[in-house]
Amino acid sequence: MYQRLVPCFFVLMLTACSGGDGQADPVGEPIACALNGADDFTSDCFVERKQVDGVLTLIVHHPDGGFRRFDVQANGSGLAASDGADMAVTKMADNGIEVTLDGDRYQFPARIEGDAPSS
Repeated sequence: MYQRLVPCFFVLMLTACSGGDGQADPVGEPIACALNGADDFTSDCFVERKQVDGVLTLIVHHPDGGFRRFDVQANGSGLAASDGADMAVTKMADNGIEVTLDGDRYQFPARIEGDAPSS
């Protein structure tokens, strides 16, 4: 009996996680991204923030269901890729920081610690 319930349970879980059109609902806040070597940024990606083992992790969800995870560096140097062997390259941009990883680029809103507005 339990052998039949397990596959049904996974089908129900997958159905509950997707929208009516088969696409997963966006998770998090929209950010600009240029995927697969694209020149232009779009707002098709969404970033979700989670604490993982005491480290702030940003999970960027792609429109095709793929994702990337970045750890926020405690020393203020930017973001580091959580997964894989490729190294994320971080640089300052007009609106915050731009992170490039394996042909994908992301623009995260950020402020340098010393640039906080004075009150």
